[in-house]
Amino acid sequence: MDTMLITPETAPHPVLPAAVRPVAAIESTHLFPAMDLLRFSTAGSVDDGKSTLIGRLLYDTKSIFEDQLQAMESASRRRGDEGLNLALLTDGLRAEREQNITIDVAYRYFATPRRKFIIADTPGHEQYTRNMVTGASCADLALILLDARKGVLTQSRRHAFISSLLGIPHYLIAVNKMDLVDWSETAFRQIVDEFTAFAAKLEIKDLVFIPVSALHGDNVVERSARMDWYQGSTLLHHLETVNIAIDRNLLDFRLPVQYVIRPHQDFRGFAGQIVSGVIRPGDEIAALPSGQTSRVRALQAELVSVPEASAGDSVVLEIENEIDISRGDMIVRRHNLPLVGKQFDAMLCWMDERPLDPAQTYILRHTTRTTRASVTQVEYRMDVDSLHRQPAARLEQNDIGRVNITTSESIFFDAFDRNAATGSFILVDAFTHMTVAAGMIRSETRQIQTAAASTAVSAGVVWEPWNLPRERREARNGHKAGVLWFTGLSGSGKSTLARALEQKLFAVGCQTMLLDGDQLRHGLCGDLGFSPADRSENIRRAGEVARLFFEQGNIVLCSFVSPFQRDRDQIKQRIGPENFLEIFVDCPLEICRQRDTKGLYARAGQGSLQHLTGMHQPYEAPLHPDFIAATQQITVAALVAEVLNLLQSRQWISK
Repeated sequence: MDTMLITPETAPHPVLPAAVRPVAAIESTHLFPAMDLLRFSTAGSVDDGKSTLIGRLLYDTKSIFEDQLQAMESASRRRGDEGLNLALLTDGLRAEREQNITIDVAYRYFATPRRKFIIADTPGHEQYTRNMVTGASCADLALILLDARKGVLTQSRRHAFISSLLGIPHYLIAVNKMDLVDWSETAFRQIVDEFTAFAAKLEIKDLVFIPVSALHGDNVVERSARMDWYQGSTLLHHLETVNIAIDRNLLDFRLPVQYVIRPHQDFRGFAGQIVSGVIRPGDEIAALPSGQTSRVRALQAELVSVPEASAGDSVVLEIENEIDISRGDMIVRRHNLPLVGKQFDAMLCWMDERPLDPAQTYILRHTTRTTRASVTQVEYRMDVDSLHRQPAARLEQNDIGRVNITTSESIFFDAFDRNAATGSFILVDAFTHMTVAAGMIRSETRQIQTAAASTAVSAGVVWEPWNLPRERREARNGHKAGVLWFTGLSGSGKSTLARALEQKLFAVGCQTMLLDGDQLRHGLCGDLGFSPADRSENIRRAGEVARLFFEQGNIVLCSFVSPFQRDRDQIKQRIGPENFLEIFVDCPLEICRQRDTKGLYARAGQGSLQHLTGMHQPYEAPLHPDFIAATQQITVAALVAEVLNLLQSRQWISK
């Protein structure tokens, strides 16, 4: 087929994150004027055949130059390979060819009549996780290879997790080496089932599986006659047709200013790449950090006036009145503002050989803004094999963890899952100028009260002791008092389980109190919104109410989403760890969406609800819950029986 090629010298070279790339380094929409661009990364375990697959894809689409082909043939003969070794096309380093593995990220550029492509062939070895993060940071699609003989390996899970963390919207799972399992449909289906179960924990939405043989070319470009049981598309056809237009954020207009153009006193324009949203002449805008407002007078792209510009366009914007705007500022819509602050939570991928030093000050680069920053706290590191959170004081090379960051100057950002361009950043060593980490912003840092602050009271107020000690109430009730805290996503089954358990406890004579999040939102917490700070305050108030009923000798059942671990830990300390049981109502997001008992997910999908935990705002699953209630797998009655057994073992209630 006819193809179009650009060389590495003329093509853009991606760096991480996309938000900090200068205009000259951003792919131009005019390199291939009639087609859109798909960036995809390859990932998988060592020896799954990533480089061979990419070589096969380029070879079968006739996207290899004659001199490249001759060099590959010569190298294959020197190595003693039988036939053409397609992996040599991307394994360019000597160490890669000697070890027959991928170490660095190899970028390849090609096009078909339908679409242009930039491939990032990333390494599979755990040691080079940072290289994989770099290659996948700008991808629209993750192409993950699995060996049909080995199934889903640790590195396969690691790369799927990292890809989901980077917000890649589309996933193509190529089950490779089907020729080595005799083209078995059963082997393919087993891998599909195993990976699908794992992917359910990652909130992956678009997941496609294709059985291939990179060595022989089956289902890569042409459909395989040896797997007639497979009726789906080939790998190339899927890459050509996957819909990436819907992934662009066209709602939140963000223009980080890269340069102020002032050729003479009668013209002043602000140049940059629109990272999200749409803008037209006449639209109202605001400039950050000043907050001053104006209107767009004109838009230019490549010295030509245009009636509209959208995400991905590099433009020069003129405004009606004089406002002090310089590089590092951001132009946004007047009534659609990003978050502005000096503190935020982020997931951090640590890339440097030296571990993260909380005492060191780093340079933070976010969009076009550069400022000093420090990591004020490491909350945890992720075990990407099990997806468990582990306590950590610092991050080592290739670690991924949750951190709090404080900057010396305010930055203008959105949560990464809403806007990857304004939700990503890099950290640079101030002395070596090496990139040491890449981060994805989750939210503003919540202002968490310390234990001392949480007990603070107004001046002049004197504490009155309880009229009757809790122990006397417990003796009369015949059971201990305590707090059962049910946490989980909306629709997970928290309230259903808590209500059923209370009925059982009440039936055997226990004094109980059930607190539900919706009930408090209709009264005590009716003045609160759904910002991270308001959510924390909502749980603080709920915890204080629970404590009052606890001191009255009740078993208090609290059903709250309570998304933040720190808020739950604070209540646990307030009540007393021996009197507090954290029950994680564990249910996959997709199942919660299917249940949708309150219609919240439907409203969120329609855009009328913008604060739903799990979709728009983060949820922190308990690190060490006292009980996990898997409502998708176990009936409510069985779970109630298990919790009752737990209460008996803790001697809260008698047998």
